[in-house]
Amino acid sequence: MINSTSNKQVKRVVSLRSKAKARREEGMYVVEGLRMCRELNPEDVDALYVTENFAGDADNRKTVTDEVMKAMADTQTPQGVLAVVRQKRYTMDDIVKPAPDGRALAIMVLETIQDPGNLGTIIRAGEGAGITGIVMNHDTADIYNPKVIRSTMGSIFRMPFVYADDLQDACLLMKNRGVRLFAAHLQGMNNYDQEDYTDNVGFLIGNEANGLTEETTSLADCLVKIPMEGKVESLNAAIAASVLM
Repeated sequence: MINSTSNKQVKRVVSLRSKAKARREEGMYVVEGLRMCRELNPEDVDALYVTENFAGDADNRKTVTDEVMKAMADTQTPQGVLAVVRQKRYTMDDIVKPAPDGRALAIMVLETIQDPGNLGTIIRAGEGAGITGIVMNHDTADIYNPKVIRSTMGSIFRMPFVYADDLQDACLLMKNRGVRLFAAHLQGMNNYDQEDYTDNVGFLIGNEANGLTEETTSLADCLVKIPMEGKVESLNAAIAASVLM
């Protein structure tokens, strides 16, 4: 039983939960809640912590007090189960390789999406829409941020993703592999529903406040727009991405 918030293991979990640098250095992240923990592959779990009230017969559990769980968890009312999990590693080759079932590639390309909730929503909606992978620049939010993890509702465990050192180079690689890039842009010539997405496609989504940079926009094969009624000029990045997906 771990009953002190000063315990070394507790400090480790708090660091992984709150610091992107610690997550990068360890290659670990924190998952909370019964539903999310049930979806984990046991081979990916480094440590599993449960409260005394929650404890079952799991061989790899470490029991903690409610006070300790509250200190480790990111949520205000923890469910009593928390896991330290190994991060997934993907490459651009994983993103652009042909799908095993023969379906076309559908890739989300995210430039400086900074809100964790937006990123998590895009990942979750992406799985539901059949997106095959996600490419991001390093200025995009940390995909292993606890808020992102919660927003994905488990999709994080199944969606391949890459942080590209150079997003423009990644776009050129995708284009060379036969992926046609569509940019959601206010200057789009056609509404999004007037284009053909039946082949390999990628959707470029930009920063919440500033949109896509000119450099990234210039690599798009086609600019598309989402028509608006009333006085609305644009949509939240996650909503715009969901409409396109």
